[in-house]
Parts: sequence; structure tokens; C-alpha cells
Amino acid sequence: MEYVTRIVIIGGGPGGYEAALVAAQLGAEVTVVDCDGLGGASVLTDCVPSKTLIATAEVMTTFDSSYEELGITVADTPSDGGPAQDLPADQVVGVDLGKVNRRVKRLALAQSHDITASVTRAGARVVRGHGRLEGMQALDGSRTVVVRAADGTEERLTADAVLIATGGHPRELPDAQPDGERILNWTQVYDLTELPEELIVVGSGVTGAEFAGAYQALGSKVTLVSSRDRVLPGEDPDAAGVLEDVFRRRGMNVMARSRAAAAKRVGDRVEVTLADGRVITGSHCLMAVGAIPNSAGLGLEEAGVKLRESGHIWTDKVSRTTAPGVYAAGDVTGVFALASVAAMQGRIAMYHFLGDAVAPLNLKTVSSNVFTDPEIATVGYSQADVDAGKIDARCVKLPLLRNPRAKMQGIRDGFVKIFCRPGTGIVVGGVVVAPRASELIHPISIAVDNNLTVEQIANAFTVYPSLSGSIAEVARQLHTRKATAEA
Repeated sequence: MEYVTRIVIIGGGPGGYEAALVAAQLGAEVTVVDCDGLGGASVLTDCVPSKTLIATAEVMTTFDSSYEELGITVADTPSDGGPAQDLPADQVVGVDLGKVNRRVKRLALAQSHDITASVTRAGARVVRGHGRLEGMQALDGSRTVVVRAADGTEERLTADAVLIATGGHPRELPDAQPDGERILNWTQVYDLTELPEELIVVGSGVTGAEFAGAYQALGSKVTLVSSRDRVLPGEDPDAAGVLEDVFRRRGMNVMARSRAAAAKRVGDRVEVTLADGRVITGSHCLMAVGAIPNSAGLGLEEAGVKLRESGHIWTDKVSRTTAPGVYAAGDVTGVFALASVAAMQGRIAMYHFLGDAVAPLNLKTVSSNVFTDPEIATVGYSQADVDAGKIDARCVKLPLLRNPRAKMQGIRDGFVKIFCRPGTGIVVGGVVVAPRASELIHPISIAVDNNLTVEQIANAFTVYPSLSGSIAEVARQLHTRKATAEA
């Protein structure tokens, strides 16, 4: 009888379910242990729900900011039956947040069900419950995973390899505990039935900026509390500067260098106390102050798995932990909090353990996107890397104001920036700030991943007029600078 490799995956997010699909395809016996529903936080409470909410906000933003310039007249018919009158958009366009959030939850559940169907159709078994490693590796090299169901019953699974893909959960401040009604974390906002009148967003990273921009577009009065000098401190400074200018121009109160110390509910209001003693008030407060890995209670250290001080699992570039036969993927590793990276880590883990061809994880080819308006998409080496001397690169930035398609669409904000090596012209990074930047970054990602040169990008045909034409134009300008420098 032919031996079948047994794989147990703890966690059904992108790292877990993508690993399950790969392992099943390669002939392994796969069991996925999950407690919430396949797709994990990415599908159920984070990426899919937030981007669905943002999709509604995008419609509102586009309509509100561009309709007059594009010649669109908004009319309302008076109750007396008289002629229609031109009115500001905010008088005739509104948002039913309860309806929006019901759609958000419905789409998230539908996506989770689709993933479950795909995984089971591939031949994997899905077990509902909390999994943990039990003890060290057995003499035959196997591991034991104990699954505890909601009713308290336990099942013991034997695995030749285990993948930990348990994700993370919102970080909370001791003096700003969410109550799910007025003080919220990002998993709780989808229970709101009415739009917050005055929303305080604490935290100006990706999550905070995305929700701040979305709720402002939906009609809330937003205050964004940032402990740093600017919003999105981890992003390209030029890109962050554009977004902050847009936020302020649209009426958002951006409070830089203002660290929140506490938040408390006072009746139907929320008071947020800053570290310097100032107090700001609003109808609701969203805490977006980072995430904590779900690494506790899994028996990791007892099994020989090394944890970092932050609680994240240490892994190498093929997703191995310090314990033989134990791999990890996704947010629990702290490598890069992106669903695409989690999925790649999970796939790499299975390819590696099952003996298939595998390439180590290369974070310099990862493209990411901030789903604000405008969006900010990046790939490869950054401005910070160049400034720190990590790589020698030339850079050209071209504002979208010069792009004919942008002019037609009423786009005022954004740019394309590309980094290339000075001697060869090989593209090593890029930034796009634009509507749908998540789509526009792809040609630059291809260039970075395949070591293409600015000449190759410049010589490829683009549609006229198109926003992607700015990518080719930047490449042409970099080619000119390269030729001048070598002359």
C-alpha cells in the first residue's frame, strides 16, 4: 500500500487554504483545522469586508468630487411637482450604512463558502475547532495536533507536517477597550446600522487611513489621530503627502504627532484623551493601532517553535520554523501583513515539504496597495531604501496632472514613480498614486520580478489615452537620464 503524506493545517486564512489546495494537488492527505470559517480574518473581518465598504465609499467620492467638473447635473424633484432644481450632491445622495454592512457581511460569507467548497472539492478535510501542537516530534518524525471543538470534545490528528496559519487580532490599548457600540476595532464596524456622525480614528497606518477615508466619503465627520509626523508613516513619503493633502482638502481633521492614551464612553459620546492631556470628542471611535499574532495557546514553544519578542513565529524563506516538520505562514509570522504574502508562504511551505520545485520568498517582488482615494500601490525597493543607501537607484516621478486621460476623468491628485539601476536601467521599484493604482502597479511588478529595463517598458505600446501611458513616459524619462549620465 502506497504511503500518503499527512498534512495538518491550523488556520483557514489565505496562508492555510492556499496551502491546502497545493498539498491536495500534490497528493497529500490534508486536514484544515479552523474555528471561524475558511478565508479567516482576511475574508470574514478584514480585507474582503473593508474593501467592500471602501467600494461604496469610492462611488460617493467620485460622485462628490467630479460631477460638477464633468458637467453632470444633479436634480431633485420638489414635492409640489414643480421643475427639477440643481442641488449639491450631498442633498440628494446618501448612504444607508445598515444596508451597506448587510451587503458586506453577505459577500464575506459567500466568499468563505466558495473557499470551503474549493478546498473540500480538492479532497481536503475541514475540521471546525481550535488546534494545538502536542509535545515534541515523535520518533517516526510525525507530529500530533489536538483539535478541541466548541462542545469540548477533542480529536487527535497525526501529521507528517504541520502548517501554522492562525493570523492575528486587533491590538487594544489598556485604557481604550472596545465596547462594540461606540468604541470599535476594525472587526466590529460592520455591526453599525447608522453612519457615525463624528468618527475619531486612532492610528494612521494602512487600516486607519483606509477607514478614515472611507467613512469621510460616506458622510462622517472624521478626525484622524496620528502619533507620527504624517499619515501612512511606512509608505512612500511623496505618496503619503498627496493623501494627507487630499484628506485635509476634503475636510478631515488630521492630528499629527498626537498619541492617544485613552478612550472612554460618556453617554452617547466618546472622549479620547491624548498623551499631552488634550481631549477630543466624537460620536464613535475606531481603534486601529496594529495587530497581535495569534500564537498563544498553540503549544508552539513546547514543540520547539521559536517565537520573536512580539509573539510572531520565526520562519526562514521557505516558511520553516525552528521545529522540524512545522511550518508557518501569514500574519502570525510578522513577515508582511498581506493576504498575497500569506498565500505565497503557505504554498511555498507545501512545495518545500512535499519535494516540489520551490523558490524562496522574495519580498522585493511583493506589490501592495493602500485602498484609500487615491490608492497607493508600491512594489520593490522604496524611496526609504534609496535614501538609506541600501540600493543605488535613479528615480523619476511624473504627476498625473500631465496625463490626458487623467484630465478627461477629472483626476487631480497622484503620480507615477519608478526606480531603476543607474548602469543597467533595470527596474527595481515603483509607486503609483491614482484611482485603481492596484491595477496600474502590475506592469511595474512584472518589470521588477523579471529584471526588465526601463527601455523595455518604454518600448512597449500603451493605449492612448490611458493612465498607464504615464508608466511608459516615466520609463522614457529614465532612459534619457541614463543616456545622459553615461555620456
